[in-house]
This record gives sequence, C-alpha cells and structure tokens, in this order.
Amino acid sequence: MKTPWFKRLGWLYLPISLPGGIVTLAALAFCAQVFFAIDRKSHSASDTLYGVFPFFACAFLLLDWLAGRTSNQSD
Repeated sequence: MKTPWFKRLGWLYLPISLPGGIVTLAALAFCAQVFFAIDRKSHSASDTLYGVFPFFACAFLLLDWLAGRTSNQSD
C-alpha cells in the first residue's frame, strides 16, 4: 500500500507526509510570489484581487485534485 500524502479533514486536506508538505509549501510559495508581483503594479485592493484570482484558483484546484488522489479516503 502506498503511503498517503494527505488526510481529509472536512472540506480540506492536511498534509501528513513529506511529499504532501512539499507540494503544499510549493503552492503557497507560488501564490505568495504571484500576489507580490500583481500587488506591485495594482492601484487598488480590487485590482489585486482580480489579478491574483485566476492564479490562486488554478493553484488551489490543482492542490485539491492532487490531495484527493493521494489521500486515504474511506468513502
């Protein structure tokens, strides 16, 4: 049996192994980099939110998909 990377906790997944933690930190680092790059050139808070939304949505959807595929779901 493969070692699960994530554990389901309600709607969220928590990393429970090293690969899960690395993937989670990589997604958060990517989102932070995108936020600072977009925020540097935006003129308002709504500019920033509209700019980062596509990147954040894709990153977290990919993380959710990966976590769902590598977790030990009993359902």
